[in-house]
Amino acid sequence: MTNKGVKIHLSRILGEQRQTQTWLSRKTGIRKNTISDLYNEFASSVKLEHLEAICDALNCTLSDLMEYAPKPKSNEKS
Repeated sequence: MTNKGVKIHLSRILGEQRQTQTWLSRKTGIRKNTISDLYNEFASSVKLEHLEAICDALNCTLSDLMEYAPKPKSNEKS
């Protein structure tokens, strides 16, 4: 299940840097399945140490990697 409020920009950043998920896994020591879950925005949680390792490897900030974009609230008037 995709988390609708948090957007993960890993796929865009890897594409811009012309790097692969496999490269990132090797560079960070993070399992390929974990990288894939983040890449495809399937992850429901992530370790802070993983975020730090990914940001270090990709030379980006946490705000480059992720953003919080809450869903618009529907009006519940009856």
